[in-house]
Amino acid sequence: VQLQASGGGLVQTGGSLRLSCAASGTGSSSSTMAWYRQAPGKQRELVAAITSGGTTYSTDSVKGRFTISRDNVKNTVFLQMNSLKPEDTAVYYCAASSLPVITTNPQTYHYWGQGTQVTVSS
Repeated sequence: VQLQASGGGLVQTGGSLRLSCAASGTGSSSSTMAWYRQAPGKQRELVAAITSGGTTYSTDSVKGRFTISRDNVKNTVFLQMNSLKPEDTAVYYCAASSLPVITTNPQTYHYWGQGTQVTVSS
């Protein structure tokens, strides 16, 4: 599975961005997809995830602001980020797992995209 992430950028507090991750390769349509982020000096954390069947998860700090979705025909997963805050600043990574369930352990995601920078200015 190959992953290509895009959509990051610089935005002011309260603004919005939409990240996209296009997946290709065998098994990509059945993969559980996730967005992780890593800020400088911090551990990589799971932001949101979605199974091939549409079950979703989002971490508490983004609930009500971020929405994960996927287009199984185009093998693309999206992360709509609204009401962005400076603490959302990080490199965002798209990841894929062959497991049919959502896990928070990054070691269960065997495929990773290249990362896209999101910077929220105050």
